[in-house]
Amino acid sequence: MTTGPDQEMPDQSGIRAGYQRFAGIRTRTLEVGTVPAGPERPRHGLLRKARTGSSRPQRPRFVLLHGYCDSADTWRGVLRRLAAEGHSAIAVDLPGFGEADDLRPGQILPQHDAFLRSVIVEQAVQGDVVLVGNSLGGTASLRAAHDDSLPIAGVLSIAAPGLADSLLVRTVARNPLPLRLYASLPVPVPSAIVRTVASAVIPRLLYADPSDADSAETERFAQLVSDYARTKLRLEQARQLVSEIDNAYQLDKVRAPLLAVGCGKDRLVSTAGAKRLHTLVPHSRMLVKQDWGHCPQLDAPADLAQLIAFFAASCRRSASRGTVPSRATPDSMAG
Repeated sequence: MTTGPDQEMPDQSGIRAGYQRFAGIRTRTLEVGTVPAGPERPRHGLLRKARTGSSRPQRPRFVLLHGYCDSADTWRGVLRRLAAEGHSAIAVDLPGFGEADDLRPGQILPQHDAFLRSVIVEQAVQGDVVLVGNSLGGTASLRAAHDDSLPIAGVLSIAAPGLADSLLVRTVARNPLPLRLYASLPVPVPSAIVRTVASAVIPRLLYADPSDADSAETERFAQLVSDYARTKLRLEQARQLVSEIDNAYQLDKVRAPLLAVGCGKDRLVSTAGAKRLHTLVPHSRMLVKQDWGHCPQLDAPADLAQLIAFFAASCRRSASRGTVPSRATPDSMAG
Protein backbone atom coordinates (compact mmCIF):
# COMPACT_ATOMS: atom_id res chain seq x y z
CA MET A 1 0.00 0.00 0.00
CA THR A 2 1.18 3.50 -0.81
CA THR A 3 0.16 6.69 0.95
CA GLY A 4 0.59 10.31 -0.04
CA PRO A 5 3.13 12.75 1.37
CA ASP A 6 2.77 13.86 5.00
CA GLN A 7 4.23 17.26 4.23
CA GLU A 8 6.00 19.18 1.51
CA MET A 9 8.41 22.05 2.11
CA PRO A 10 9.87 23.56 -1.07
CA ASP A 11 13.27 25.21 -0.67
CA GLN A 12 14.69 28.06 -2.72
CA SER A 13 15.80 25.70 -5.47
CA GLY A 14 12.31 24.22 -5.80
CA ILE A 15 13.09 20.90 -4.11
CA ARG A 16 10.10 19.69 -2.10
CA ALA A 17 10.93 17.56 0.95
CA GLY A 18 8.22 15.28 2.28
CA TYR A 19 7.43 11.89 3.76
CA GLN A 20 5.59 9.02 2.11
CA ARG A 21 4.99 5.31 2.66
CA PHE A 22 5.92 2.71 0.07
CA ALA A 23 5.27 -0.98 0.79
CA GLY A 24 4.64 -0.03 4.42
CA ILE A 25 7.99 1.77 4.77
CA ARG A 26 7.87 5.41 5.80
CA THR A 27 10.58 7.36 4.05
CA ARG A 28 11.67 10.86 3.16
CA THR A 29 11.40 12.08 -0.42
CA LEU A 30 12.92 14.98 -2.35
CA GLU A 31 10.96 16.00 -5.45
CA VAL A 32 11.12 18.50 -8.28
CA GLY A 33 8.75 19.17 -11.13
CA THR A 34 5.05 19.76 -11.48
CA VAL A 35 2.86 18.53 -8.65
CA PRO A 36 0.15 16.26 -10.13
CA ALA A 37 -3.34 17.73 -9.96
CA GLY A 38 -5.89 16.21 -7.61
CA PRO A 39 -5.52 14.09 -4.48
CA GLU A 40 -5.77 10.71 -6.25
CA ARG A 41 -2.96 8.25 -5.71
CA PRO A 42 -2.51 5.13 -7.83
CA ARG A 43 -4.20 1.96 -6.72
CA HIS A 44 -5.20 -1.23 -8.51
CA GLY A 45 -4.92 -1.30 -12.28
CA LEU A 46 -2.00 1.10 -12.55
CA LEU A 47 0.25 -1.36 -14.36
CA ARG A 48 -2.35 -1.85 -17.09
CA LYS A 49 -2.80 1.92 -17.46
CA ALA A 50 0.96 2.48 -17.50
CA ARG A 51 1.48 -0.06 -20.27
CA THR A 52 -1.29 1.42 -22.42
CA GLY A 53 -0.10 4.98 -21.80
CA SER A 54 -3.42 6.25 -20.43
CA SER A 55 -3.94 8.48 -17.41
CA ARG A 56 -0.36 9.72 -17.19
CA PRO A 57 1.77 12.53 -18.62
CA GLN A 58 3.92 11.73 -21.64
CA ARG A 59 7.23 12.75 -20.07
CA PRO A 60 9.96 11.07 -18.02
CA ARG A 61 9.66 10.77 -14.26
CA PHE A 62 13.13 10.18 -12.87
CA VAL A 63 13.49 8.03 -9.76
CA LEU A 64 16.90 8.59 -8.16
CA LEU A 65 18.33 5.91 -5.86
CA HIS A 66 21.35 6.44 -3.61
CA GLY A 67 24.08 4.03 -2.59
CA TYR A 68 25.01 2.25 0.61
CA CYS A 69 25.24 4.40 3.75
CA ASP A 70 23.91 7.41 1.80
CA SER A 71 20.57 9.19 1.48
CA ALA A 72 18.39 11.11 -0.96
CA ASP A 73 20.40 14.24 -0.13
CA THR A 74 23.19 12.99 -2.39
CA TRP A 75 20.97 13.90 -5.37
CA ARG A 76 20.27 17.54 -4.44
CA GLY A 77 22.70 18.95 -7.01
CA VAL A 78 21.25 16.76 -9.77
CA LEU A 79 17.68 17.57 -8.70
CA ARG A 80 18.35 21.31 -8.90
CA ARG A 81 19.69 20.97 -12.43
CA LEU A 82 16.87 18.70 -13.59
CA ALA A 83 14.36 21.18 -12.15
CA ALA A 84 16.04 24.05 -14.00
CA GLU A 85 15.50 22.15 -17.26
CA GLY A 86 11.84 21.50 -16.48
CA HIS A 87 12.18 17.81 -15.62
CA SER A 88 10.22 15.86 -13.02
CA ALA A 89 12.11 13.71 -10.50
CA ILE A 90 12.03 12.14 -7.06
CA ALA A 91 14.83 10.91 -4.80
CA VAL A 92 14.01 8.60 -1.91
CA ASP A 93 15.77 7.34 1.20
CA LEU A 94 16.07 3.57 0.78
CA PRO A 95 14.92 1.44 3.75
CA GLY A 96 17.54 1.44 6.48
CA PHE A 97 19.17 4.70 5.37
CA GLY A 98 18.57 8.42 5.76
CA GLU A 99 15.24 9.02 7.46
CA ALA A 100 13.57 5.85 6.17
CA ASP A 101 12.29 3.17 8.53
CA ASP A 102 14.86 0.66 9.71
CA LEU A 103 15.42 -2.57 7.85
CA ARG A 104 13.65 -5.61 9.22
CA PRO A 105 15.59 -8.75 10.18
CA GLY A 106 16.51 -10.90 7.20
CA GLN A 107 17.90 -10.28 3.74
CA ILE A 108 18.29 -6.66 2.67
CA LEU A 109 17.87 -6.75 -1.11
CA PRO A 110 14.35 -8.29 -1.10
CA GLN A 111 13.22 -5.50 1.24
CA HIS A 112 14.57 -2.94 -1.20
CA ASP A 113 12.86 -4.81 -4.06
CA ALA A 114 9.41 -4.55 -2.47
CA PHE A 115 9.97 -0.91 -1.58
CA LEU A 116 11.15 0.07 -5.07
CA ARG A 117 8.32 -1.80 -6.76
CA SER A 118 5.87 0.35 -4.79
CA VAL A 119 7.81 3.51 -5.67
CA ILE A 120 7.74 2.65 -9.38
CA VAL A 121 4.02 1.93 -9.39
CA GLU A 122 3.36 5.23 -7.63
CA GLN A 123 5.59 7.34 -9.85
CA ALA A 124 4.33 5.84 -13.13
CA VAL A 125 1.22 8.01 -12.77
CA GLN A 126 3.45 11.06 -13.22
CA GLY A 127 5.34 9.91 -16.30
CA ASP A 128 7.58 7.30 -17.89
CA VAL A 129 9.67 5.98 -14.99
CA VAL A 130 13.41 6.13 -15.62
CA LEU A 131 15.45 4.62 -12.78
CA VAL A 132 18.81 6.21 -11.96
CA GLY A 133 20.81 4.29 -9.37
CA ASN A 134 24.26 4.83 -7.92
CA SER A 135 26.14 1.89 -6.35
CA LEU A 136 23.59 -0.01 -4.21
CA GLY A 137 20.90 2.07 -5.93
CA GLY A 138 22.20 0.71 -9.23
CA THR A 139 21.75 -2.81 -7.89
CA ALA A 140 18.18 -2.03 -6.83
CA SER A 141 17.44 -0.56 -10.28
CA LEU A 142 18.77 -3.60 -12.12
CA ARG A 143 16.81 -5.96 -9.88
CA ALA A 144 13.61 -3.98 -10.52
CA ALA A 145 14.24 -4.36 -14.24
CA HIS A 146 14.06 -8.15 -13.83
CA ASP A 147 10.27 -7.70 -13.59
CA ASP A 148 9.00 -6.95 -17.07
CA SER A 149 5.52 -6.19 -15.70
CA LEU A 150 6.74 -3.01 -14.01
CA PRO A 151 6.34 0.24 -16.00
CA ILE A 152 10.05 1.02 -16.36
CA ALA A 153 11.03 3.14 -19.37
CA GLY A 154 14.78 2.89 -18.76
CA VAL A 155 17.55 2.14 -16.26
CA LEU A 156 20.74 4.16 -15.81
CA SER A 157 23.03 2.15 -13.54
CA ILE A 158 26.12 3.86 -12.10
CA ALA A 159 28.89 1.80 -10.48
CA ALA A 160 26.66 -1.10 -9.45
CA PRO A 161 28.67 -3.55 -7.31
CA GLY A 162 28.94 -7.31 -7.69
CA LEU A 163 29.51 -7.50 -11.44
CA ALA A 164 33.30 -7.63 -11.26
CA ASP A 165 36.01 -7.84 -8.65
CA SER A 166 36.40 -4.57 -6.75
CA LEU A 167 38.01 -3.02 -3.69
CA LEU A 168 34.59 -2.91 -2.07
CA VAL A 169 34.08 -6.68 -2.38
CA ARG A 170 37.66 -7.56 -1.43
CA THR A 171 37.67 -5.37 1.67
CA VAL A 172 34.29 -6.35 3.07
CA ALA A 173 33.86 -9.97 2.04
CA ARG A 174 37.35 -11.41 1.74
CA ASN A 175 39.06 -9.67 4.63
CA PRO A 176 36.66 -9.55 7.58
CA LEU A 177 39.50 -9.18 10.10
CA PRO A 178 39.07 -5.39 10.53
CA LEU A 179 35.39 -5.93 11.27
CA ARG A 180 36.14 -8.69 13.79
CA LEU A 181 38.76 -6.56 15.54
CA TYR A 182 36.49 -3.54 15.64
CA ALA A 183 33.57 -5.54 17.06
CA SER A 184 35.75 -7.20 19.71
CA LEU A 185 37.22 -4.05 21.21
CA PRO A 186 36.65 -4.05 24.99
CA VAL A 187 35.32 -0.49 24.99
CA PRO A 188 33.59 1.53 22.26
CA VAL A 189 35.78 3.80 20.18
CA PRO A 190 35.01 7.43 21.10
CA SER A 191 32.65 9.11 18.66
CA ALA A 192 35.09 11.95 18.04
CA ILE A 193 37.72 9.48 16.79
CA VAL A 194 35.20 7.64 14.60
CA ARG A 195 34.08 10.88 12.97
CA THR A 196 37.62 12.17 12.52
CA VAL A 197 38.65 9.00 10.71
CA ALA A 198 35.44 8.99 8.64
CA SER A 199 35.94 12.62 7.60
CA ALA A 200 39.43 11.79 6.35
CA VAL A 201 38.49 8.58 4.52
CA ILE A 202 35.14 9.55 2.93
CA PRO A 203 36.48 12.07 0.36
CA ARG A 204 39.06 9.52 -0.85
CA LEU A 205 36.42 6.86 -1.39
CA LEU A 206 33.62 8.88 -2.98
CA TYR A 207 35.23 11.70 -4.97
CA ALA A 208 37.42 11.58 -8.05
CA ASP A 209 39.64 14.24 -6.47
CA PRO A 210 39.47 14.24 -2.65
CA SER A 211 40.55 17.89 -2.56
CA ASP A 212 37.29 18.80 -4.32
CA ALA A 213 35.14 17.23 -1.60
CA ASP A 214 32.37 19.44 -0.30
CA SER A 215 32.71 19.83 3.47
CA ALA A 216 28.95 19.72 3.98
CA GLU A 217 28.70 16.44 2.05
CA THR A 218 31.61 14.97 3.98
CA GLU A 219 29.95 15.92 7.25
CA ARG A 220 26.68 14.38 6.09
CA PHE A 221 28.38 11.05 5.41
CA ALA A 222 30.34 11.25 8.66
CA GLN A 223 27.07 11.60 10.57
CA LEU A 224 26.00 8.21 9.23
CA VAL A 225 28.90 6.59 11.08
CA SER A 226 29.04 9.08 13.92
CA ASP A 227 29.53 6.61 16.77
CA TYR A 228 30.77 3.11 17.55
CA ALA A 229 27.37 1.37 17.56
CA ARG A 230 26.28 2.91 14.26
CA THR A 231 29.58 2.15 12.57
CA LYS A 232 29.52 -1.45 13.76
CA LEU A 233 25.96 -1.87 12.42
CA ARG A 234 26.95 -0.43 9.03
CA LEU A 235 29.95 -2.75 8.74
CA GLU A 236 27.80 -5.78 9.56
CA GLN A 237 25.18 -4.69 7.00
CA ALA A 238 27.91 -4.22 4.41
CA ARG A 239 29.12 -7.78 4.89
CA GLN A 240 25.57 -9.09 4.55
CA LEU A 241 24.96 -7.06 1.39
CA VAL A 242 28.15 -8.28 -0.25
CA SER A 243 27.08 -11.88 0.38
CA GLU A 244 23.65 -11.16 -1.14
CA ILE A 245 25.09 -9.37 -4.17
CA ASP A 246 26.89 -12.55 -5.22
CA ASN A 247 23.55 -13.80 -6.58
CA ALA A 248 21.73 -10.51 -6.99
CA TYR A 249 21.33 -10.33 -10.75
CA GLN A 250 19.29 -12.14 -13.40
CA LEU A 251 20.37 -9.94 -16.27
CA ASP A 252 18.84 -12.14 -18.96
CA LYS A 253 15.48 -10.84 -17.73
CA VAL A 254 16.31 -7.17 -18.34
CA ARG A 255 14.24 -5.85 -21.25
CA ALA A 256 14.17 -2.12 -20.49
CA PRO A 257 16.68 0.22 -22.14
CA LEU A 258 19.85 0.21 -20.04
CA LEU A 259 22.86 2.49 -19.79
CA ALA A 260 25.76 1.06 -17.77
CA VAL A 261 28.02 3.81 -16.43
CA GLY A 262 31.53 3.17 -15.12
CA CYS A 263 33.68 5.77 -13.37
CA GLY A 264 37.39 5.84 -14.10
CA LYS A 265 38.43 7.29 -10.73
CA ASP A 266 36.11 5.06 -8.71
CA ARG A 267 38.10 3.51 -5.85
CA LEU A 268 35.30 1.17 -4.77
CA VAL A 269 33.83 -0.36 -7.95
CA SER A 270 35.98 -0.76 -11.05
CA THR A 271 34.87 0.06 -14.57
CA ALA A 272 35.07 -3.67 -15.32
CA GLY A 273 31.64 -3.93 -13.69
CA ALA A 274 30.03 -1.62 -16.24
CA LYS A 275 31.80 -3.43 -19.07
CA ARG A 276 30.54 -6.81 -17.88
CA LEU A 277 27.01 -5.46 -17.43
CA HIS A 278 27.11 -4.14 -20.99
CA THR A 279 28.28 -7.54 -22.24
CA LEU A 280 25.60 -9.48 -20.37
CA VAL A 281 22.73 -7.23 -21.53
CA PRO A 282 23.13 -7.18 -25.34
CA HIS A 283 20.82 -4.24 -26.02
CA SER A 284 22.49 -2.02 -23.39
CA ARG A 285 24.76 0.94 -23.87
CA MET A 286 27.90 1.69 -21.89
CA LEU A 287 29.66 4.89 -20.92
CA VAL A 288 32.93 5.11 -18.99
CA LYS A 289 33.67 8.58 -17.61
CA GLN A 290 37.35 8.60 -16.78
CA ASP A 291 37.15 11.73 -14.61
CA TRP A 292 34.27 10.60 -12.36
CA GLY A 293 34.58 9.05 -8.92
CA HIS A 294 32.23 6.60 -7.20
CA CYS A 295 29.52 9.24 -6.70
CA PRO A 296 29.35 11.41 -9.84
CA GLN A 297 26.26 13.12 -8.44
CA LEU A 298 28.78 14.78 -6.10
CA ASP A 299 31.67 15.14 -8.59
CA ALA A 300 29.74 16.40 -11.60
CA PRO A 301 26.01 16.97 -10.92
CA ALA A 302 25.50 19.14 -14.01
CA ASP A 303 27.10 16.62 -16.36
CA LEU A 304 25.19 13.74 -14.78
CA ALA A 305 21.87 15.60 -15.02
CA GLN A 306 22.54 16.20 -18.72
CA LEU A 307 23.38 12.52 -19.25
CA ILE A 308 20.17 11.49 -17.47
CA ALA A 309 18.09 13.75 -19.72
CA PHE A 310 19.84 12.51 -22.89
CA PHE A 311 19.30 8.90 -21.86
CA ALA A 312 15.59 9.49 -21.22
CA ALA A 313 15.26 11.11 -24.64
CA SER A 314 16.89 8.08 -26.28
CA CYS A 315 14.50 5.77 -24.42
CA ARG A 316 11.54 7.77 -25.71
CA ARG A 317 12.83 7.64 -29.28
CA SER A 318 13.30 3.88 -29.02
CA ALA A 319 9.80 3.45 -27.58
CA SER A 320 8.25 5.52 -30.37
CA ARG A 321 9.97 3.29 -32.95
CA GLY A 322 9.06 0.14 -31.06
CA THR A 323 12.71 -0.91 -30.79
CA VAL A 324 15.27 -1.42 -28.06
CA PRO A 325 18.35 0.81 -28.09
CA SER A 326 21.21 -0.25 -30.32
CA ARG A 327 24.81 -0.67 -29.26
CA ALA A 328 25.56 2.86 -30.41
CA THR A 329 27.72 5.01 -28.16
CA PRO A 330 26.02 7.19 -25.54
CA ASP A 331 27.16 10.27 -27.46
CA SER A 332 24.34 9.55 -29.90
CA MET A 333 21.80 10.23 -27.16
CA ALA A 334 22.18 13.95 -27.62
CA GLY A 335 21.22 13.76 -31.25
